[in-house]
Amino acid sequence: MASYRKTSTGWGVRVSWRDADGELKQKYKAGFKTKNEARLYAISFENDVANNNVDVREVPFADYFDEWFQLYKENKVSQVTANRYRIISRELHHAFEKINIKKVDRRKYQKFINSYGADHAPETVKKLNSIVRACVKSAVYDDLIKKDFTQNVSLTWDKSREITVDYLNISEIQTLISHTQSKLNPHFTSRYMILTAIYTGARLGEIQALTWKDINFNWRTISINKSWDALNNKFKPTKTEGSTRIIRINDDLLDILEQLHHADSGMVFVNQYGTIPTSNAVNKTLRSLLQDCDINRQGFHFHSLRHSHVAYLLSQGADLYAISKRLGHTDMTTTSKRYAYLIDEYKAKSDDLIELLLDNLTNKKGTHSADVAK
Repeated sequence: MASYRKTSTGWGVRVSWRDADGELKQKYKAGFKTKNEARLYAISFENDVANNNVDVREVPFADYFDEWFQLYKENKVSQVTANRYRIISRELHHAFEKINIKKVDRRKYQKFINSYGADHAPETVKKLNSIVRACVKSAVYDDLIKKDFTQNVSLTWDKSREITVDYLNISEIQTLISHTQSKLNPHFTSRYMILTAIYTGARLGEIQALTWKDINFNWRTISINKSWDALNNKFKPTKTEGSTRIIRINDDLLDILEQLHHADSGMVFVNQYGTIPTSNAVNKTLRSLLQDCDINRQGFHFHSLRHSHVAYLLSQGADLYAISKRLGHTDMTTTSKRYAYLIDEYKAKSDDLIELLLDNLTNKKGTHSADVAK
Protein backbone atom coordinates (compact mmCIF):
# COMPACT_ATOMS: atom_id res chain seq x y z
CA MET A 1 0.00 0.00 0.00
CA ALA A 2 1.30 3.45 -0.86
CA SER A 3 0.42 6.93 0.37
CA TYR A 4 1.45 10.17 -1.29
CA ARG A 5 2.34 13.58 0.05
CA LYS A 6 2.91 16.97 -1.56
CA THR A 7 6.13 18.52 -0.22
CA SER A 8 7.82 21.85 -0.69
CA THR A 9 10.10 20.30 -3.32
CA GLY A 10 7.64 18.03 -5.16
CA TRP A 11 6.05 14.73 -4.16
CA GLY A 12 6.91 12.01 -1.67
CA VAL A 13 5.59 8.45 -1.35
CA ARG A 14 5.48 6.04 1.58
CA VAL A 15 5.17 2.35 0.76
CA SER A 16 3.91 0.04 3.53
CA TRP A 17 3.91 -3.76 3.62
CA ARG A 18 4.33 -6.68 6.03
CA ASP A 19 7.28 -8.99 5.99
CA ALA A 20 7.23 -12.79 6.35
CA ASP A 21 6.88 -12.42 10.14
CA GLY A 22 3.93 -10.08 9.81
CA GLU A 23 5.93 -7.04 10.94
CA LEU A 24 4.91 -3.74 9.34
CA LYS A 25 7.61 -2.21 7.16
CA GLN A 26 7.70 1.18 5.50
CA LYS A 27 9.86 3.00 3.00
CA TYR A 28 9.63 6.69 2.22
CA LYS A 29 11.13 8.44 -0.79
CA ALA A 30 10.75 12.06 -1.85
CA GLY A 31 11.97 14.33 -4.63
CA PHE A 32 9.53 13.33 -7.37
CA LYS A 33 8.43 16.16 -9.64
CA THR A 34 4.91 14.81 -10.10
CA LYS A 35 2.57 12.54 -8.23
CA ASN A 36 2.56 10.17 -11.20
CA GLU A 37 6.35 9.72 -10.92
CA ALA A 38 5.91 8.87 -7.25
CA ARG A 39 3.13 6.39 -8.14
CA LEU A 40 5.33 4.65 -10.73
CA TYR A 41 8.13 4.33 -8.19
CA ALA A 42 5.69 2.84 -5.64
CA ILE A 43 4.45 0.25 -8.15
CA SER A 44 8.02 -0.74 -9.04
CA PHE A 45 9.04 -0.98 -5.39
CA GLU A 46 5.98 -3.03 -4.46
CA ASN A 47 6.82 -5.45 -7.28
CA ASP A 48 10.37 -5.78 -5.94
CA VAL A 49 9.01 -6.49 -2.47
CA ALA A 50 6.61 -9.11 -3.83
CA ASN A 51 9.48 -10.80 -5.67
CA ASN A 52 11.84 -10.54 -2.68
CA ASN A 53 14.19 -8.37 -4.70
CA VAL A 54 14.71 -5.64 -2.11
CA ASP A 55 16.57 -5.40 1.18
CA VAL A 56 14.43 -2.95 3.11
CA ARG A 57 17.37 -2.04 5.31
CA GLU A 58 19.45 -0.78 2.40
CA VAL A 59 18.73 2.94 2.61
CA PRO A 60 21.08 5.58 1.21
CA PHE A 61 22.34 7.87 3.99
CA ALA A 62 21.26 11.09 2.26
CA ASP A 63 17.81 9.66 1.43
CA TYR A 64 17.31 8.66 5.05
CA PHE A 65 18.22 12.21 6.12
CA ASP A 66 15.54 13.58 3.78
CA GLU A 67 12.94 11.17 5.12
CA TRP A 68 13.88 11.96 8.73
CA PHE A 69 13.61 15.70 8.07
CA GLN A 70 10.21 15.43 6.40
CA LEU A 71 8.82 13.10 9.05
CA TYR A 72 10.08 14.72 12.23
CA LYS A 73 11.25 18.26 11.53
CA GLU A 74 9.72 19.97 8.50
CA ASN A 75 6.44 20.94 10.15
CA LYS A 76 8.01 21.87 13.48
CA VAL A 77 10.79 24.27 12.55
CA SER A 78 10.84 27.78 11.11
CA GLN A 79 11.32 28.36 7.40
CA VAL A 80 14.85 29.61 8.03
CA THR A 81 15.75 26.46 9.96
CA ALA A 82 14.07 24.26 7.35
CA ASN A 83 16.27 25.85 4.70
CA ARG A 84 19.31 24.93 6.77
CA TYR A 85 18.20 21.26 6.74
CA ARG A 86 17.81 21.41 2.95
CA ILE A 87 21.30 22.86 2.55
CA ILE A 88 22.69 20.03 4.69
CA SER A 89 20.75 17.54 2.57
CA ARG A 90 22.49 18.83 -0.56
CA GLU A 91 25.87 18.44 1.15
CA LEU A 92 25.08 14.85 2.13
CA HIS A 93 23.83 13.94 -1.34
CA HIS A 94 26.97 15.44 -2.84
CA ALA A 95 29.36 13.74 -0.42
CA PHE A 96 27.70 10.34 -0.02
CA GLU A 97 25.63 10.05 -3.20
CA LYS A 98 23.82 6.69 -2.92
CA ILE A 99 26.03 5.15 -0.22
CA ASN A 100 24.01 2.88 2.04
CA ILE A 101 23.73 4.26 5.57
CA LYS A 102 24.96 0.88 6.84
CA LYS A 103 28.21 1.42 4.96
CA VAL A 104 28.91 4.84 6.46
CA ASP A 105 31.36 4.53 9.34
CA ARG A 106 33.15 6.97 11.62
CA ARG A 107 36.12 7.17 9.25
CA LYS A 108 33.94 8.14 6.25
CA TYR A 109 32.04 10.69 8.30
CA GLN A 110 35.30 12.21 9.62
CA LYS A 111 36.50 12.63 6.03
CA PHE A 112 33.23 14.40 5.23
CA ILE A 113 33.63 16.75 8.21
CA ASN A 114 37.24 17.49 7.24
CA SER A 115 36.22 18.32 3.69
CA TYR A 116 33.20 20.39 4.69
CA GLY A 117 35.06 22.22 7.44
CA ALA A 118 37.91 23.23 5.14
CA ASP A 119 35.94 26.23 3.90
CA HIS A 120 33.25 26.75 6.55
CA ALA A 121 33.11 28.70 9.80
CA PRO A 122 33.10 26.96 13.21
CA GLU A 123 29.44 27.64 13.98
CA THR A 124 28.37 26.34 10.57
CA VAL A 125 30.27 23.08 11.08
CA LYS A 126 28.93 22.67 14.61
CA LYS A 127 25.33 23.19 13.52
CA LEU A 128 25.66 20.73 10.63
CA ASN A 129 27.19 18.09 12.90
CA SER A 130 24.51 18.60 15.54
CA ILE A 131 21.70 18.10 13.03
CA VAL A 132 23.34 15.09 11.37
CA ARG A 133 23.95 13.52 14.78
CA ALA A 134 20.24 13.77 15.61
CA CYS A 135 19.43 12.07 12.30
CA VAL A 136 21.94 9.26 12.87
CA LYS A 137 20.59 8.62 16.37
CA SER A 138 17.16 8.22 14.77
CA ALA A 139 18.62 5.65 12.38
CA VAL A 140 19.89 3.71 15.38
CA TYR A 141 16.42 3.81 16.93
CA ASP A 142 14.98 2.61 13.59
CA ASP A 143 17.39 -0.34 13.75
CA LEU A 144 18.98 0.60 10.43
CA ILE A 145 22.44 0.83 11.97
CA LYS A 146 23.91 -0.49 15.20
CA LYS A 147 26.34 2.30 16.05
CA ASP A 148 26.28 6.08 15.94
CA PHE A 149 29.16 6.83 13.56
CA THR A 150 29.13 10.54 14.49
CA GLN A 151 30.35 9.90 18.03
CA ASN A 152 33.82 11.17 18.97
CA VAL A 153 34.35 12.80 15.61
CA SER A 154 36.83 15.67 15.66
CA LEU A 155 35.28 18.85 14.25
CA THR A 156 37.49 20.92 11.99
CA TRP A 157 36.88 24.29 10.34
CA ASP A 158 38.45 27.17 8.49
CA LYS A 159 40.19 29.20 11.20
CA SER A 160 40.19 32.29 8.98
CA ARG A 161 36.40 32.29 9.28
CA GLU A 162 36.42 32.37 13.06
CA ILE A 163 34.53 35.45 14.16
CA THR A 164 34.79 37.09 17.55
CA VAL A 165 31.61 39.08 17.86
CA ASP A 166 32.38 42.74 18.35
CA TYR A 167 30.83 44.74 21.14
CA LEU A 168 30.86 48.30 22.42
CA ASN A 169 32.69 49.43 25.51
CA ILE A 170 30.91 51.41 28.22
CA SER A 171 31.86 54.81 26.81
CA GLU A 172 30.69 53.83 23.33
CA ILE A 173 27.40 52.46 24.67
CA GLN A 174 26.77 55.71 26.52
CA THR A 175 27.60 57.75 23.40
CA LEU A 176 25.31 55.62 21.23
CA ILE A 177 22.44 55.88 23.73
CA SER A 178 22.78 59.65 24.01
CA HIS A 179 22.93 60.20 20.25
CA THR A 180 20.08 57.78 19.52
CA GLN A 181 17.85 59.50 22.09
CA SER A 182 18.49 62.84 20.42
CA LYS A 183 17.27 61.40 17.12
CA LEU A 184 14.05 59.76 18.36
CA ASN A 185 10.92 60.21 16.28
CA PRO A 186 7.80 58.12 17.10
CA HIS A 187 7.02 57.82 13.38
CA PHE A 188 10.24 55.86 12.82
CA THR A 189 10.69 53.15 15.41
CA SER A 190 14.06 51.59 14.47
CA ARG A 191 15.91 53.81 16.95
CA TYR A 192 13.54 52.75 19.74
CA MET A 193 14.28 49.12 18.89
CA ILE A 194 18.02 49.78 19.05
CA LEU A 195 17.71 51.31 22.52
CA THR A 196 15.53 48.39 23.63
CA ALA A 197 18.22 45.95 22.50
CA ILE A 198 20.90 47.85 24.44
CA TYR A 199 18.87 47.87 27.65
CA THR A 200 17.47 44.32 27.44
CA GLY A 201 19.84 42.17 25.35
CA ALA A 202 16.76 40.75 23.60
CA ARG A 203 16.94 39.27 20.10
CA LEU A 204 15.63 41.24 17.13
CA GLY A 205 12.66 38.91 16.54
CA GLU A 206 11.69 39.14 20.22
CA ILE A 207 11.76 42.94 20.09
CA GLN A 208 9.81 43.09 16.83
CA ALA A 209 7.08 40.92 18.38
CA LEU A 210 6.52 43.03 21.50
CA THR A 211 2.98 44.24 22.19
CA TRP A 212 1.83 46.70 24.83
CA LYS A 213 0.41 43.80 26.80
CA ASP A 214 3.96 42.52 27.19
CA ILE A 215 5.14 45.67 28.98
CA ASN A 216 4.22 46.22 32.62
CA PHE A 217 4.95 49.83 33.49
CA ASN A 218 4.05 49.31 37.15
CA TRP A 219 6.34 46.35 37.74
CA ARG A 220 8.93 47.60 35.21
CA THR A 221 9.10 44.33 33.30
CA ILE A 222 8.94 43.07 29.75
CA SER A 223 7.45 39.66 29.01
CA ILE A 224 9.15 37.92 26.10
CA ASN A 225 6.80 35.15 25.03
CA LYS A 226 6.94 35.11 21.22
CA SER A 227 9.03 36.12 18.25
CA TRP A 228 8.31 37.77 14.91
CA ASP A 229 8.19 36.00 11.55
CA ALA A 230 9.37 38.79 9.27
CA LEU A 231 8.78 36.77 6.09
CA ASN A 232 5.09 36.23 6.81
CA ASN A 233 4.45 39.20 9.12
CA LYS A 234 3.07 37.13 11.98
CA PHE A 235 3.98 35.86 15.42
CA LYS A 236 5.93 32.65 15.91
CA PRO A 237 7.22 30.81 18.99
CA THR A 238 10.39 31.94 20.72
CA LYS A 239 13.67 30.34 19.69
CA THR A 240 13.51 27.79 22.53
CA GLU A 241 11.28 27.12 25.51
CA GLY A 242 13.86 28.78 27.71
CA SER A 243 13.59 31.93 25.61
CA THR A 244 10.18 32.65 27.14
CA ARG A 245 10.97 34.88 30.09
CA ILE A 246 10.16 38.04 32.02
CA ILE A 247 12.97 40.56 32.45
CA ARG A 248 13.33 43.69 34.53
CA ILE A 249 13.95 47.00 32.80
CA ASN A 250 14.83 50.45 34.09
CA ASP A 251 12.89 53.72 34.09
CA ASP A 252 15.01 55.15 31.26
CA LEU A 253 13.76 52.51 28.83
CA LEU A 254 10.18 52.81 30.09
CA ASP A 255 10.26 56.56 29.47
CA ILE A 256 11.57 55.96 25.97
CA LEU A 257 8.90 53.38 25.15
CA GLU A 258 6.18 55.61 26.61
CA GLN A 259 6.73 57.94 23.64
CA LEU A 260 5.23 55.23 21.40
CA HIS A 261 2.31 54.34 23.68
CA HIS A 262 -0.15 56.61 21.89
CA ALA A 263 -0.01 54.43 18.79
CA ASP A 264 -3.28 52.82 17.74
CA SER A 265 -1.68 49.46 17.09
CA GLY A 266 -1.23 46.88 19.82
CA MET A 267 2.32 46.40 18.53
CA VAL A 268 4.96 48.48 20.29
CA PHE A 269 7.23 49.20 17.34
CA VAL A 270 4.79 49.70 14.48
CA ASN A 271 5.94 52.68 12.40
CA GLN A 272 4.06 55.35 10.48
CA TYR A 273 3.62 52.93 7.58
CA GLY A 274 1.82 50.43 9.78
CA THR A 275 4.67 47.91 9.62
CA ILE A 276 7.39 46.61 11.90
CA PRO A 277 10.93 47.65 10.83
CA THR A 278 12.82 44.79 9.20
CA SER A 279 16.31 43.57 9.95
CA ASN A 280 17.65 45.54 7.00
CA ALA A 281 15.93 48.71 8.21
CA VAL A 282 17.19 48.59 11.80
CA ASN A 283 20.72 47.64 10.72
CA LYS A 284 20.81 50.52 8.26
CA THR A 285 19.73 52.88 11.04
CA LEU A 286 22.31 51.40 13.42
CA ARG A 287 25.15 51.83 10.94
CA SER A 288 24.15 55.46 10.44
CA LEU A 289 24.08 56.12 14.19
CA LEU A 290 27.46 54.49 14.71
CA GLN A 291 28.92 56.59 11.92
CA ASP A 292 27.53 59.75 13.52
CA CYS A 293 29.19 58.73 16.80
CA ASP A 294 32.55 58.03 15.10
CA ILE A 295 32.35 54.43 16.29
CA ASN A 296 34.10 52.19 13.77
CA ARG A 297 33.04 48.57 14.10
CA GLN A 298 33.36 46.51 10.94
CA GLY A 299 30.67 43.85 10.84
CA PHE A 300 28.80 45.32 13.82
CA HIS A 301 25.06 44.63 13.49
CA PHE A 302 21.87 44.60 15.54
CA HIS A 303 22.65 41.27 17.24
CA SER A 304 25.97 42.77 18.37
CA LEU A 305 23.92 44.98 20.70
CA ARG A 306 22.97 41.78 22.56
CA HIS A 307 26.67 41.01 23.00
CA SER A 308 27.32 44.58 24.11
CA HIS A 309 24.60 44.16 26.74
CA VAL A 310 26.33 41.03 28.05
CA ALA A 311 29.76 42.70 28.01
CA TYR A 312 28.44 45.61 30.05
CA LEU A 313 26.76 43.37 32.64
CA LEU A 314 29.90 41.24 33.00
CA SER A 315 32.05 44.35 33.40
CA GLN A 316 29.81 45.44 36.26
CA GLY A 317 30.09 42.10 38.02
CA ALA A 318 26.61 40.78 37.20
CA ASP A 319 26.09 37.10 38.03
CA LEU A 320 26.44 34.76 35.04
CA TYR A 321 23.32 32.82 36.05
CA ALA A 322 21.26 36.02 36.10
CA ILE A 323 22.66 37.03 32.71
CA SER A 324 21.82 33.60 31.30
CA LYS A 325 18.19 33.87 32.44
CA ARG A 326 17.94 37.41 31.10
CA LEU A 327 19.16 36.29 27.67
CA GLY A 328 16.71 33.39 27.55
CA HIS A 329 19.34 30.65 27.38
CA THR A 330 18.18 27.19 28.39
CA ASP A 331 21.10 26.78 30.78
CA MET A 332 24.31 28.49 31.81
CA THR A 333 26.37 26.19 29.58
CA THR A 334 25.06 27.98 26.51
CA THR A 335 25.96 31.36 27.99
CA SER A 336 29.41 30.32 29.16
CA LYS A 337 30.31 28.79 25.80
CA ARG A 338 28.96 31.63 23.68
CA TYR A 339 30.56 34.34 25.78
CA ALA A 340 33.73 32.52 26.79
CA TYR A 341 35.89 35.24 25.21
CA LEU A 342 34.12 37.90 27.29
CA ILE A 343 34.26 35.87 30.48
CA ASP A 344 38.00 35.36 30.02
CA GLU A 345 38.41 39.08 29.41
CA TYR A 346 36.86 39.96 32.75
CA LYS A 347 38.44 37.03 34.59
CA ALA A 348 41.49 39.12 35.52
CA LYS A 349 39.25 41.75 37.05
CA SER A 350 37.39 39.08 39.03
CA ASP A 351 40.66 37.50 40.15
CA ASP A 352 41.82 40.87 41.52
CA LEU A 353 38.59 41.20 43.45
CA ILE A 354 38.89 37.67 44.84
CA GLU A 355 42.45 38.37 45.94
CA LEU A 356 41.29 41.53 47.71
CA LEU A 357 38.49 39.65 49.45
CA LEU A 358 40.92 36.97 50.61
CA ASP A 359 43.30 39.62 51.89
CA ASN A 360 40.46 40.95 54.03
CA LEU A 361 40.42 37.65 55.88
CA THR A 362 43.74 38.61 57.40
CA ASN A 363 43.76 41.67 59.61
CA LYS A 364 46.77 43.70 58.49
CA LYS A 365 46.67 45.82 61.67
CA GLY A 366 46.97 42.86 64.03
CA THR A 367 43.35 42.68 65.21
CA HIS A 368 42.28 39.11 65.89
CA SER A 369 39.82 37.53 63.51
CA ALA A 370 37.47 36.92 66.44
CA ASP A 371 37.27 40.67 67.00
CA VAL A 372 36.50 41.20 63.33
CA ALA A 373 33.75 38.61 63.53
CA LYS A 374 32.16 40.51 66.37
